[in-house]
Amino acid sequence: MKARAVVFAYHEVGVRCLQVLLAGGVDVALVLTHDDDPAENIWYGSVRALCRERGIATAVYADPTDPALLAAVRAARPDFLFSFYYRHLLPAAVLAVAPAYNMHGSLLPEFRGRAPINWAVLHGADRTGATLHEMTVKPDAGAIVAQTAVPILPDDTAFEVFGKVTVAAEQTLWGVLPALLAGTAPRRCNDLQQGSYFGARTPADGRIDWHADAQTVYNLHRAVAPPYPGAHTRLGGVLLTLARARLMPGRLASGMAPGLAVLDGRIVGVCGDGRMLAITSLLDGLTEVSPQQLQTMLTRNHP
Repeated sequence: MKARAVVFAYHEVGVRCLQVLLAGGVDVALVLTHDDDPAENIWYGSVRALCRERGIATAVYADPTDPALLAAVRAARPDFLFSFYYRHLLPAAVLAVAPAYNMHGSLLPEFRGRAPINWAVLHGADRTGATLHEMTVKPDAGAIVAQTAVPILPDDTAFEVFGKVTVAAEQTLWGVLPALLAGTAPRRCNDLQQGSYFGARTPADGRIDWHADAQTVYNLHRAVAPPYPGAHTRLGGVLLTLARARLMPGRLASGMAPGLAVLDGRIVGVCGDGRMLAITSLLDGLTEVSPQQLQTMLTRNHP
């Protein structure tokens, strides 16, 4: 008989890992997902659309402790529970229904918690990956079943790394799924003393401190570059967002204060250590700001 599963899923990883389960012959009885937030930039695939195409029942519960959610999971009589980028922590009563596994976007125990890819890029990590692990009430703390690593190149944005991690998640689940269903999948300790934990990020966390060193500022840009909200700075009353930027090698600013500037007809960001970012796309809302426009704004605010 086919193994039967209830899946909690959202985002691109949710789509890809759900497809792996279906390709692996798992009977997905029910998918719990989320309504899209109209205030969020939806740049990723739709779990709900995939379920409609495949005739899979879906449900949305705003509160994971809702007794109706627990009743729905129990009624599906699953052999397994899977969580793929579902945004709620599941309570103990739900986890007790069947063996439960989560796909996390880092190499656990590193970067446990929310937004692991963004945090990895922000901290200048040179690799990350995807980890399938047993679910416990404590987030990202269960035994590790399988992992796949991917590199973070020096100029990679979090969006680019997310694409790699999505593929890593698919490969991780595909490789271990037969053993998982057979009950022979390996387990190893998820040593939380060796790792790190980070909370959720908000758009406000993207504010640039130009007095920081250039690598720190550049890592912030990479971590939140579009389609994320972007690293931003204020000039007068205008909020400006870095859409595309690169760390300038070698050249140091001479006598220039930290902040935005126009140098040789190009927009740059001068940082606290004298190094600069070459900014090739600076936005005022959705409108591109030219070097000439920025120079006018700078003159107006610093006559």
